[in-house]
Amino acid sequence: MSVNRLLSSWRARPEVAMNIEEWRIIPSRPATTSPLPTDLHPQLKNGLHRLGIESLYSHQGQAWHHVHTGKNLVIVTGTASGKSLCYNLPILDRILRDENARALYLFPTKALAQDQAAYLSNLIETFYQEASLANSTQDIQSKCITTSDLAIYDGDTPSGMRPTIRRNARLLLSNPDMLHIGILPHHTSWAQFFSHLQFIVIDEMHIYRGVFGSHFANVLRRLKRIAKYYGSYPQFILTSATIANPSELASKMIEEDCEIIDEDGSARGQQTFLIFNPPVVNKDLGLRRSALHESIRLVDDLLKYNVQTIIFGRSRRTVELILTYLHQKKIKTLNKDHYAINLRSDQIRAYRSGYLL
Repeated sequence: MSVNRLLSSWRARPEVAMNIEEWRIIPSRPATTSPLPTDLHPQLKNGLHRLGIESLYSHQGQAWHHVHTGKNLVIVTGTASGKSLCYNLPILDRILRDENARALYLFPTKALAQDQAAYLSNLIETFYQEASLANSTQDIQSKCITTSDLAIYDGDTPSGMRPTIRRNARLLLSNPDMLHIGILPHHTSWAQFFSHLQFIVIDEMHIYRGVFGSHFANVLRRLKRIAKYYGSYPQFILTSATIANPSELASKMIEEDCEIIDEDGSARGQQTFLIFNPPVVNKDLGLRRSALHESIRLVDDLLKYNVQTIIFGRSRRTVELILTYLHQKKIKTLNKDHYAINLRSDQIRAYRSGYLL
């Protein structure tokens, strides 16, 4: 494998190996599963079968149980462990059984909302197709949720679409800023939505810390107060990356008790975890080489070995600098014909939340 060849190369090169502070192998693990819930709506069950999903991961099964017992929930499992299905499955089940039910999804960025909307649209479309096989055409709309019930409401939402979304959306995706500025101050226009609000999903809750977190907690207080005014008491479902105190943070954020799910039942391949410290360039002053330039050097190795890579920067300027340097290195390397076959100009791209493409 190209990754193993790259790691062997790094072990053999002193300028890399001597600066690796930690080299840890995380072993693979099999999945821990639970059967599909017996009380799952038939359309969802058939739709999951259509997607090739015959069982749930254990943490997804636990989430189903806790949500159906009316508890608030915080889910802390690994990346790509299926957290989205933990909340989407019980919410879609409720939406199918109660034509008035509403759910609000809050994401810290517009980009995350767009990603989740695409995922939900595909999921809903699958369930809709499954319903169309079991029901006559005229009955489908009344028996299955459709993509028209799903909407994003943020600063990019055209003003002409907003009244329709306020009236018809059953699954609403937004962010804290839009909730604070565009929804809560105009709650009378959202009376139908708030009257039937049953779920509030808060994704990536670990982002809400410090001053931003305290502001968001106040926004949630307003949200709960307005929901109560319209007679609804929604359940909260929160997700997070691995942090030391997820239950404490979630409980303080929503000011209610939360059940925690932190045992990841998803399968995982073997992982290699490295901590690289840039080499010292001045021992007397304790100066090291730039982390940015060392990152570029290491990523250049990853590209040469055709390893798919994501680089995170602390600012947009840092990301765009890395992109510029990598493009420059690519041109020089292509001139030497080292990896011209494997790398195209569009294979190194920058991304931030404001980009639409």
